[in-house]
Amino acid sequence: MTDSALDNAPADTAASRAEAVRAVVGHHYRSESVYEVGAESIRQFARAVRAYHPAHWDEQAAADLGHEAIVAPPTMVAIMGGLAQRKLFEEVIAVYDLSQVLQTDQQLEFHRPVVAGDRLVFDVTFESFRQLAGSDLLVTRNDVYDERTGEAVMTTVTTLAARTDGESNAELLEAVEGVMMYGGL
Repeated sequence: MTDSALDNAPADTAASRAEAVRAVVGHHYRSESVYEVGAESIRQFARAVRAYHPAHWDEQAAADLGHEAIVAPPTMVAIMGGLAQRKLFEEVIAVYDLSQVLQTDQQLEFHRPVVAGDRLVFDVTFESFRQLAGSDLLVTRNDVYDERTGEAVMTTVTTLAARTDGESNAELLEAVEGVMMYGGL
């Protein structure tokens, strides 16, 4: 654990962990690194997610749509945002095994497309915490800006469910199983 509000938490019990996590709700930081969006990174990501719109691949196709450079698929920001958010779990809320954290919801508000040449910075805020069905529900917010212009690019709000007890909650697993997709689509 690093130097955080959780360092002074009482004995390691579920109640004390919850109290310590509640104490850091509202914590905010700006990512230390800048993510420079490259054209080849966009093409690689587009290939990986099978996004074949010409604006992801060709400068002229992007220009024909009014963009100064090729356009990233909308979900590409998740890679960068995940890196910025990871610091929150490693340095601020350092009580969770990240293998036991599941993203349950995400809201994306696009202010403009991400394009090659953007230099993105992330403001990360730990918005809220509550407990439900034996799990901790945490809500984070990432505000993404272009470092060059200060222009807002995107806002994401992510809800995560985390287990701290190391045991599976049958009720929660049943609920998750009920919303998961199985078989062919």
